[in-house]
Amino acid sequence: MSAREIVALPRSHQGSDLHARAAALAGIGAWECDLRTETLTWTSVVFDLFGIAGGSRIDRRDIIGMYCEESRAELERLRSHAIEHRRGFSLEARIYRPDGEMRWMRLTAGTTTASGRSTHLYGTKQDITDERARWEALRRLAEQDALTGLSNRGQFQTRFLHAPAAAPIGPLGALLLFDVDGFKQVNDKWGHAAGDACLAKVAARLSAGFPDALMIARIGGDEFAVLTRAGPPRWSLDRAVRKQLMMLAEPMVWRDQLLDVSASAGVAPAGNPGAYDAEALFAAADAALYCAKRAGRSTYRTANSAAAA
Repeated sequence: MSAREIVALPRSHQGSDLHARAAALAGIGAWECDLRTETLTWTSVVFDLFGIAGGSRIDRRDIIGMYCEESRAELERLRSHAIEHRRGFSLEARIYRPDGEMRWMRLTAGTTTASGRSTHLYGTKQDITDERARWEALRRLAEQDALTGLSNRGQFQTRFLHAPAAAPIGPLGALLLFDVDGFKQVNDKWGHAAGDACLAKVAARLSAGFPDALMIARIGGDEFAVLTRAGPPRWSLDRAVRKQLMMLAEPMVWRDQLLDVSASAGVAPAGNPGAYDAEALFAAADAALYCAKRAGRSTYRTANSAAAA
């Protein structure tokens, strides 16, 4: 057969069969729900998506139970609105199959009407688990610092420093700024590989020291920011900062060498956990950090509470 020859499909296989095979290749299945009886009709791809043997008897109540709570609530809201207003909707939902595996699904729906009332919902369901994983990987690359795995400066600015006043990152306790003392000496003596290992270790120790933080970010070469959650009293915050400085001053092992670093910190408590001036807080914490560095290594200073309010 030459490249120019075209094979015609038998009429019985044209159209619907070709479309079905192409849809299956893309992981797209069709579904319908009879609103009078809540009876579901699925194609084989949808059975595969939900991890249910093809042709099995399915009950909508059981299927709804496979959606995670958030997706289930959103589905029911959109579904009710579509039925009432005789219109369609779309949703990306997370489900858990009977074997416990989590899958992401893109659901589209339309309505069939009769005498001004919705009689059926129908549409497609597509497995987008791999697509979501790729987007999540891209998001992490865009939002995370490649060396430490912490949030990067862009995230710090977007979610905190330049975030709208009406949408704060959360109930904020304080902004802490940490600057690594002795980092330049490590780089000069042992090279950038040692410096990178040092920064990665600092990040790990900060994450361990503030496990409930709203955000921990690397915002400069050797400068880190921690946004603590509101709740603990001031004395508890002071204790946590002192303990963290002690942790950061412990020697770091790199290729059988001990890297001697420490850190200074500036603390700016949020006057109001839910309504604060992020830029003013940052300026106050930065000024406090400058005072701490002038006072010596492994110490911290707290900003004037009025300036940080």
